[in-house]
Amino acid sequence: MEIKRTFDIIDRMIEKFQRDDAFSVKRNGQWEKFSTKEYKETIDNFSCGLLELGFQKGNKIATVSNNRPEWNMVDMGLAQIGGIHVPIYPNISNEEYEHILQHSESRIVILSSKEHYDKIKPIADKIKDIQNVYIFDKTNGIPNWHEIVELGKLNKSKYIVKLNEIKASVQSDDLCSIIYTSGTTGLSKGVMLSHNNFISNVMATKHLLPLDPQDRVLSFLPLCHVLERMVNYLFQYSGNAIYYAESIDTIGENIREVKPHGFAAVPRVIEKLFDKILLKGKELKGIKKILFFWAVNLGLNFELNNANGFIYEKKRAVANKLIFSKWREALGGNVKVIISGGAALQPRLARIFYAANLIIQEGYGLTETSPVIAVNHKTYPYIKFGTVGPVIDNVEVKIAEDGEILMKGPSLMLGYYKDPEKTKEVIDQDGWFHTGDIGVLHENNILQITDRKKEIFKLSTGKYIAPQVLENKFKESPFIEQIMVVGADEKYAAAIICPSFEYLHDWCSIHNLKYRDNKDLIQIPKVIERIQKEIDEFNEKLGRHEQIRKFELTCQQWLPETGELSPTLKLKRKFLKEKYKIKLDRLYGYTEELGHVGNPSN
Repeated sequence: MEIKRTFDIIDRMIEKFQRDDAFSVKRNGQWEKFSTKEYKETIDNFSCGLLELGFQKGNKIATVSNNRPEWNMVDMGLAQIGGIHVPIYPNISNEEYEHILQHSESRIVILSSKEHYDKIKPIADKIKDIQNVYIFDKTNGIPNWHEIVELGKLNKSKYIVKLNEIKASVQSDDLCSIIYTSGTTGLSKGVMLSHNNFISNVMATKHLLPLDPQDRVLSFLPLCHVLERMVNYLFQYSGNAIYYAESIDTIGENIREVKPHGFAAVPRVIEKLFDKILLKGKELKGIKKILFFWAVNLGLNFELNNANGFIYEKKRAVANKLIFSKWREALGGNVKVIISGGAALQPRLARIFYAANLIIQEGYGLTETSPVIAVNHKTYPYIKFGTVGPVIDNVEVKIAEDGEILMKGPSLMLGYYKDPEKTKEVIDQDGWFHTGDIGVLHENNILQITDRKKEIFKLSTGKYIAPQVLENKFKESPFIEQIMVVGADEKYAAAIICPSFEYLHDWCSIHNLKYRDNKDLIQIPKVIERIQKEIDEFNEKLGRHEQIRKFELTCQQWLPETGELSPTLKLKRKFLKEKYKIKLDRLYGYTEELGHVGNPSN
């Protein structure tokens, strides 16, 4: 059957992949399962309920929710009547909530919990377009989304013919969703994505997903994130059972329970996963510890296509049996693929996980491209470490004279909502979308990203710095959680460093270092010396102008909730530069107290 609209995927599921655990979610200590049949019935009931409430084509619903089966039921039920879904991150500021709810003209808001209700209901009450606010969790005294489902169930006979007529009238190029980009500066822009935008991306990547219809996947990236949204459609198209993790903190436990065959993750999750593996290794004793780190070093030197030769592969077989097999067991023992996106993955992680037979398929794209532009395949030669893989079949990419990546294809957005001027700024008169990323194309149409165009800066010496490349390198240190490289128009590069406090606390405990709190911790000379040692080791591998000459430590973790990171965990550089102005001034001697290595007060 032909798939043209997002909700066509449901008919494919009913026809080909009926199962008892189409969706599962853990609640009150138990996994609650939803069959394909229940999914379809609830979607239709929700659609009919919206029609009874007077919903028409083009009306919008905003959701602020954790990952759960009900999110999909709202998404598909709304799409069937030509409605538009506005999914919103659950960790943004009140200012952003007000902006998005006002700007999107949403008629209904559906929230995850009472906690979200208490925060967002007062904001929604100020916006004239919003008619009602519901929540998914059952809570006395608060309207529940299931009231719409029940309303539809009661009136199904009245609306079922009309529903089928409306479904038939929905075109593939109709607007399906407005996703507000998290942005690293200013208020979010609403990216308009059609049914065809999503479906064309599903169709271009379906043959690259190494999963079978009977396989299970675990979902924990927010469904409002365009990557998880698209792979969520892809998993449904492929007939996979989708299990939603309880929270980001329970991923490890949920992986052991579900034993998934695949999942999508941002690089920071993969970095933390590897850090935990290393911590376990450091707890080993004697020959076990020696073997563990022998295997790690072997994996870090892995090359594709047996390029290291017969002897290396024999050693890897031993490492696989003794060490890497335990890594796979810790991930449930079934993982066939880890999809990585949202930011650059450290090449060493792709390399070592591949050596351990844990395939990471790193890709690249933007909200504006629905999102995938390129993705590494599972097999050589269509995979290359340090790149985002070949450009997908239905997308064109070219590199502009200044190195910017330009894209054209069916997954390109319809434009920014209510903002034709900003749309013209990024889509030129020939239809090429200007990504803002710098990159190069290699053999087999493999794309490599080198940096963000607007973030590359020049030192006063005339040398250019690509900060993302350096930041990704320095984050290989287990001591460094986040780092912002600075130095525009200065003589040298410097950095503000947010330490990995969990790791640093363990290190201090081993070395018997006492401190009251993190502010006290980052002023300990031995801590500063240890961070300096990490910086020195990485500096040795860099060009002289790229080396970090000075740094300052922060005593607070950087989080989306506190404003340092976007919801997709990208640095909000403007915010960070304002927050740490005193530190930045010290780094370059603009205050009486010079920013020597690691002077951490403020």
